[in-house]
This record gives sequence, structure tokens and C-alpha cells, in this order.
Amino acid sequence: MQEKIIILDFGSQYTQLIARRVRELNTYCEILPYNKFPHGTEGIKGVILSGSPYSVNDPNALYVDLSEIRGRYPVLGICYGAQFLAHSSGGKVESVNTREYGRAHLAWHDPEDMLFRGVKDNSTVWMSHGDSITMIPQNFQLVASTHEVKMAGFHIEGENTWGVQFHPEVYHSEDGTKLLNNFVEDICGCARDWTPASFIENTVASLREQIGNDKVVLALSGGVDSTVAGVLLNKAIGSNLTCIFVDNGLLRKNEFESVLENYENMGLNVIGVDAKEHFYSALKGVTEPEKKRKIIGKGFIDIFDQEAHKLTDIKWLAQGTIYPDVIESLSITGMTIKSHHNVGGLPEKMNLKIVEPLRLLFKDEVRRVGRELGISDKLIGRHPFPGPGLAVRILGDITPEKVRVLQEADHIFIQGLIDNNLYDKVWQAGVILLPVQSVGVMGDERTYENAVALRAVLSTDGMTADWAHLPYEFLGKVSNDIINKVKGVNRVVYDISSKPPSTIEWE
Repeated sequence: MQEKIIILDFGSQYTQLIARRVRELNTYCEILPYNKFPHGTEGIKGVILSGSPYSVNDPNALYVDLSEIRGRYPVLGICYGAQFLAHSSGGKVESVNTREYGRAHLAWHDPEDMLFRGVKDNSTVWMSHGDSITMIPQNFQLVASTHEVKMAGFHIEGENTWGVQFHPEVYHSEDGTKLLNNFVEDICGCARDWTPASFIENTVASLREQIGNDKVVLALSGGVDSTVAGVLLNKAIGSNLTCIFVDNGLLRKNEFESVLENYENMGLNVIGVDAKEHFYSALKGVTEPEKKRKIIGKGFIDIFDQEAHKLTDIKWLAQGTIYPDVIESLSITGMTIKSHHNVGGLPEKMNLKIVEPLRLLFKDEVRRVGRELGISDKLIGRHPFPGPGLAVRILGDITPEKVRVLQEADHIFIQGLIDNNLYDKVWQAGVILLPVQSVGVMGDERTYENAVALRAVLSTDGMTADWAHLPYEFLGKVSNDIINKVKGVNRVVYDISSKPPSTIEWE
């Protein structure tokens, strides 16, 4: 039976971060909408109530009956979760003159309190709230304060229930991990045995039971998620898995050949499909970014479906869906706001059952599982690459010549990052072919050729990103190499925009 912590989501921007911190403590957890606590309670060891953009005093505040949870499970309320516990028990939560955003310093009142045990007095915590708890009920014991907020932490007497006004899940809370560990291990009694090795063992057994002797087809992209999904499935069902890798003509230089070779070395049964001309023809003259994406998506579905129908007795379509995709498929009210299929449209078109072996994992966990499976760091450590490939890095229409120019420039940039030990320090990098030409001078002759932009960013999840401060010497050498070696380029610029307000990709 899988031990787990349930995180009830009231809409906080930090909810996924709470889950990641709990997972880092080798404890499995699930995020559910605030009003969807599961009826089947096997394995539940504790409950965390997240923050929220709402005020508990708002007429539209999110309310849930905790009578079946409090006293039965350990509970930790964070920010709105703490305010909700106080408010729903007869305490007061008010909008006060002094709001707290950013760093604050914690002073605890009971050093023996189980939740705060080992948390340093005066440690830095991260606050993000407008309302404050101004009065707690009689059976609430005050255990922590900050300079501005008296009710920064409390314990409900007679229950394993705590509330904290700050965010222990945020990196800036220096003892946040210690506090969460106290809750998970000491208060909830979790064994902390959810590791990559245990995930692989349980998932392989589950896949064998789910699929039996049926045959499965998987679309490989060369990326981390589909690669790990393929190796897991191969471990579970062996030759009953067939993988299809489509070359849409918009991959990086030599990627089709090198990825196929890597997969074959891993023992995967892979069919490689050269569909470059199909995509080039469909994209001819198209300049609008969203239209390009739709053409590429439809083209992939058509090619994949065509190849899959050449196989016999396929019953399952495997996809590399990961946990953030699952979470984002539901709003906090339980309404579907976004369907998540890595290969959009395929399940409906092919009428196959879906298997998603990674649907419980965050991206960093996928990489940990991949390493545990013995997949090389060369594959596991690859930068994210957009689904439409180089099509969203060629601004304007797509032609084979533009693809060639971009592939050559991109290869020089990426290989330069690898050779200078910068690749692993950057979250994502690539080159953009701009729809402008500029005047240059080469060998006493004027040129009028393409300009390209280098893009390299630092991020943890792609939601926000800062531009990478690469060494000037490195950027100078890459610029010279591209201009000297890539026919058709005479100018290189470096994108120093952060996200927000810019995006990582240009289209």
C-alpha cells in the first residue's frame, strides 16, 4: 500500500512547489482540488492545505468541510490554509495595515513543538499575504511569530493540526525543508521510502498487470519524458512495445540519426520515419506561428497513425505525460480547463487505450528515474526542445534552406556550450533565424545576409526564466564561428530578455 500525503489545492501559485518539496523527502504526495478529498483513504498519512489567491473573508472564498479530516489525519495549513483553519474555528482573519511580502524572521514560542523542532530561532521565512490572523480560538496554541505578524504559527490542542502563515516550501524559507520533514516524518509517520528505485519496481509491476500480453505503440521524440517512458515500458513488456520516431525535418542537425542510434543501443524496438518532405510541403508559404504549430501537429498525427496501422494487434498508445500535465488538466473547481496528451489528437483518432507510466512524476523526478534505469546523462540531461522543433525558431515561412542555415548555426552554439562546460549550467539554449537581412562586409565585398539570435536561459520549470550571463569571450567565439562557417549568416545577436515579459521561444 502506497503511503501518501494529500495536498488540497486552494489555487496557490506555490502548490506544485509544496508537492515537489514533499517528494524530495522521498514521500509520495498527490495534489487534489480543495473539495475533492478522496473517499478511499488507504495509505493517506497526512493532509496539507495550500495557499490561495482568495481572502477567507471574500464572498467567493473557497470553503471545504474539514470535519472528516481534522482529528483523523495530521493537517498542516499553509498561508490561506492556516487562515482557513483559524477562521472556520471561530478565529479572526483581517486585512491589516501592515502586509507581509518577502523575507521575515521567525521567533518561535515553544522550542519543543513537534513542527518547529530543529527550526532555528530568528530563521528567515518567506511571507506572501495581505490578510493576517488577528485572533486564534481558545484551543489554538501560538507557537511562532514574526516582527510584523504575531500569529505566524499555531498548533490546535488535542489534534495533530498546525497552521503557518509563511511558506516553508519556498527556497527563501531557510528551515522550510526541516519543518516539512518534521510534519512528514515525525508527525505523519511516513517511512520516506518513495525513491526512484521503488517507483521503477512498482511501475513495472503495475504496467505488466495493466497491459498483460497486449501490444503498445509509443511516439518517441528524443526528449527526456518519452525516452524514460520507453525504457520503463520496455522493462515491463519487452518486445510487445514498438516505438515510432518521426523526422519532421525540423530537428537539430543529425538528430534523427543520432537519436535512432542511441535508442537501438538501449535495446528499444524503434521505427524511424523520414517525413521531411511531407512537412516541408505542408508548411510552404505559411508564416503565422499558430498555423505552423497546427500543421505540424496534424502532420505528426497523420504520419504516426499511418505507421502505427502497419503494425498488428496494437491495443495501447503510450504517452510521456508527466504530473504537471495531470495537475493542469483540472482547475481547483474540478472543471477540465486543458486536455493534456503529449501527442494531441492521437487517442481520439486511433481509438486506443492510453497508458502513461510517468503521470505521477515531476520533470526532475523523471530525470532521477532515468538515471536509475541506466539511461546515459547525454539523453537525460538534454535541454527542453519545442514540440514543433525549429519551426518556431524560424520566424516567417519554412524552407529547406532556412532549416539548413539554422541547423548549422544551432549546432555550433550547442556544441560550443558542451565544449566549454556550459551546457549543464543552462536550462535551455538555441538559435533563432530572424526574418531580416543585414549589410555586412566579407573579404572586401558587401554582403546582404541573414541575422541570427542566440538564446540561453536559466530556469527550473520554464514558467519563469532569466537570460544566461554567458562569458563574453565565449559569445564572441560562437559569433565568429557561425559567421565564418555558416553560409548565409553575417550577423549574430544575443537575446537578453527574461520571462516574463518575454517568452523563451520567439514564436
